[in-house]
Amino acid sequence: MDINSLAHTKWNCKYHIVFEPKYRRKIIYGQLKRDIANILSMLCKRKGVKIVEAEVCPDHIHMLVEIPPSISVSSFVGYLKGKSTLMIFERHANLKYKYGNRHFWCRGYYVDTVGKNAKKIQEYIQNQLKEDLEYDQMTLKEYIDPFTGEPVKTNR
Repeated sequence: MDINSLAHTKWNCKYHIVFEPKYRRKIIYGQLKRDIANILSMLCKRKGVKIVEAEVCPDHIHMLVEIPPSISVSSFVGYLKGKSTLMIFERHANLKYKYGNRHFWCRGYYVDTVGKNAKKIQEYIQNQLKEDLEYDQMTLKEYIDPFTGEPVKTNR
């Protein structure tokens, strides 16, 4: 078991955190994806938070992190989202027009404590991008009319 320590404390506090861009826009691609990953990594190091596993998806972020008990989860996520927004807008000034000033992330976030199922959550985060791509490839378009059994004609 991976145990950390502070002056008078032994701890193993892992959290699964998920948050997304405002309006859940799918914009985290290419250079922006790399910049966001670097920014979040740097901010975690500043606070002494270890990233166990992370995945930057086109419309959300998954992180499995170890947060020391001296920092509350809500204050850490507030710090992470607030500082990263400022740094993203500093590096990519054109995003200010899409999102308004200082509002890159949605207001809320999802957090879950990780106990004995840390390996399962780590695997889930690793496979998240693959699952999102599979979901995006599903379609609602009908190729065969369910009532008549004949091919559907498209009007183009």
